[in-house]
Amino acid sequence: MEQYTLIPLRDIVVFPTMITPIFVGRKRSLNAVEIANDTDKKIFLTLQNKADSENPKKEDVYQVGVVAEILQTLKLPDGTVKVLVEGLYRAKIIDFTEDIDCNYVTVEKLEEITKDDSINEILRESLLKTFSEYIKRFGKVPKELFETISEVKDLTKLIYMVASNVATKINELQEVLEIDELDGKIEKLIEIIETEIEISKIDERIKQRVKAQMTKAQREYYLNEQIKAINKELGRDEDLKADLQEMEDKINSLKLNEQTREKALKELKKLKAMPPMSSEATVVRNYLDWIISLPWNEYTEDKLDINNAEKILERDHFGLEKPKERILEFLAVKQLSESLKGPILCFVGPPGVGKTSLAKSIAESMGRNFVRVSLGGVRDEAEIRGHRRTYIGSLPGKIIQSMKKAGSMNPVFLLDEIDKIGVDFRGDPASALLEALDPEQNSTFVDHYLEVEFDLSKVFFITTANSLETIPHPLLDRMEVIRISGYTEKEKYNIARKFLIPKQLKEHGLDDDRVKITDSAIMSIIRHYTKEAGVRNLQREIGSTIRKAAKKIVSDPKVTKVEVTSRNIEKILGLKKFRTEEYKEDKGIGVATGLAWTPFGGEILQTEVAVFEGNGKLIITGHIGDVMQESAQIAYSVAKSRASSFNIPGYMFKEYDIHLHVPEGAVPKDGPSAGITMATAIISALSEKHVNLKFAMTGELTLRGKVLPVGGIKEKVLAAHRNGIKEIILPLQNKKDLTEIPEDVKSTTCFHLVETIDEVLSKVILK
Repeated sequence: MEQYTLIPLRDIVVFPTMITPIFVGRKRSLNAVEIANDTDKKIFLTLQNKADSENPKKEDVYQVGVVAEILQTLKLPDGTVKVLVEGLYRAKIIDFTEDIDCNYVTVEKLEEITKDDSINEILRESLLKTFSEYIKRFGKVPKELFETISEVKDLTKLIYMVASNVATKINELQEVLEIDELDGKIEKLIEIIETEIEISKIDERIKQRVKAQMTKAQREYYLNEQIKAINKELGRDEDLKADLQEMEDKINSLKLNEQTREKALKELKKLKAMPPMSSEATVVRNYLDWIISLPWNEYTEDKLDINNAEKILERDHFGLEKPKERILEFLAVKQLSESLKGPILCFVGPPGVGKTSLAKSIAESMGRNFVRVSLGGVRDEAEIRGHRRTYIGSLPGKIIQSMKKAGSMNPVFLLDEIDKIGVDFRGDPASALLEALDPEQNSTFVDHYLEVEFDLSKVFFITTANSLETIPHPLLDRMEVIRISGYTEKEKYNIARKFLIPKQLKEHGLDDDRVKITDSAIMSIIRHYTKEAGVRNLQREIGSTIRKAAKKIVSDPKVTKVEVTSRNIEKILGLKKFRTEEYKEDKGIGVATGLAWTPFGGEILQTEVAVFEGNGKLIITGHIGDVMQESAQIAYSVAKSRASSFNIPGYMFKEYDIHLHVPEGAVPKDGPSAGITMATAIISALSEKHVNLKFAMTGELTLRGKVLPVGGIKEKVLAAHRNGIKEIILPLQNKKDLTEIPEDVKSTTCFHLVETIDEVLSKVILK
């Protein structure tokens, strides 16, 4: 151990074998140099861990440093001293003494530890290779010095020579000095050099990117200035100013609220400050174009003549009494109250019953503009509420786009197929509609693109749907549901005669004098070529009939008129597609005629039961849902409880299997309304008694044999009527629904209202 005076260093690490100048300015350090010069010229150098400390203590300096020899001392004009030192060996502070003049340290020499010469040689080569790459990238070390370093055989000297020529953080060089093992020193030094190289590469990439961006910006600026100069020469500069002035005048002339006007003028101010050809200017310009093009506070005058409105509705539509009545009610109240908000109606019914065309007639009868948006398949919430203005292609949502198309703030707005909105990762469009379809909220509707309030409270919203099941309840709660059921044969005949045939004749360039379709032909098309609640297929078949007639007239000059009758309709349209004889059976065992409701109207379903030897299983087929499965189980239990009344032996339920089948197996069916039908078919099959198939029935069944009410009565009755069934069994509690049945159907149908399954069986089981 030896004692030396101490010089704490702020910004340099001195390595053994290295000759390095250091600058000394603090008084205690100057005293340390003077004392060393007066003795053996040796001094201890170590790095401060706190560079801002003026009088460092033991804890303010690193414990490992270098014992160095002073080779030369030179006083500088500013009072500091330049000292040329040569590092001799590493040493560690054992004791730290603070004297009046300077600090003394007692140090212990540290040996350099080497392990395996073969590994050290590999590390030596790796260090030189990495250092070579460092020199090529930074160019701070002369080529001659690298050649000198490469020829050094002493590994310790090589490490310190490389370390002293690497520009990095001072504390990392201190780490190299403190490591005892030579292989550890090399690994740390390679890590430091490679880090510096990688940082340099990243820095270079960033600089190149910034340079490229600056070059692009300068190029755009230069080109924009050229464009300005060219436009000025051509007089276009004045056009641009005039265009912006025109836009400002339009904004000021619009009947905007204060918030919207302020927003528009703010965006216009930004536009004036932007280069005309920039992408940002395009976004702002499109936004202002949308603001200007919307019908702010523009209203059409309502035609409140109820009699005229009624004439228009009757002219365009046959039947549909409830929707017509609701519109006339609205017009009546509108005459009495100007502040009445627009209603939100939902027309629900099978396809082809005239929901969309009814909305158009409503717009005409009220003298309002009409606009339609189809929501079928819409999955992105932004399609309703708009895209945010973050890119050039952003647009308002369908509601704002349609309001622009409507040209007024109070149009009849049809949201078609609202039950077919989808949901996915892009949001829930149905939830986005909640605000638009709420009379209490839609006066302040905000589109994401516009970012200002837009008043929808005077809009007459009408939505259409085939079924209510897929419409979320919060959305359904905001709408007034009006059901439009299927048409009777009489209604279809009138629609065909008054609307469809004249329309098709006009479209095909014909008239009544050249093509005549008799009443019997129309009824034949309705009964044998269509099977639907609406009239869409009826229109297609009439169109096909007229096309065949047109072909005959054009191809044969002798033919000047074609008459279509029930006798030649099969020759024109081909073989009959549907035959009503299917339900002409008078009786059958193990079968009962049921009535079902679907989103496309009512249907007739004959439930069948087969009994065969087995072990008491109930087999159910026909693509039916969970509720209908439960109804089948209840029907089976009720049949067991009524077995003695029909002399059905008990072993039949243990030694025989019962197979219950609901036909049209590819069509999904669910609901409790087939309960009494299935119970009737099971009891008939087990008792081998005939069922009167002239009766069609519907009703939910309980385990006690009670018959509960069901829905879709009108659709089911119309289905029975279409198929020629005139005896219908309904739950007693559905008596109120008979008021919806058209008079021509009610007058030809006998309704049997029942409360228990026993009443049903007494009517349909033949003795």
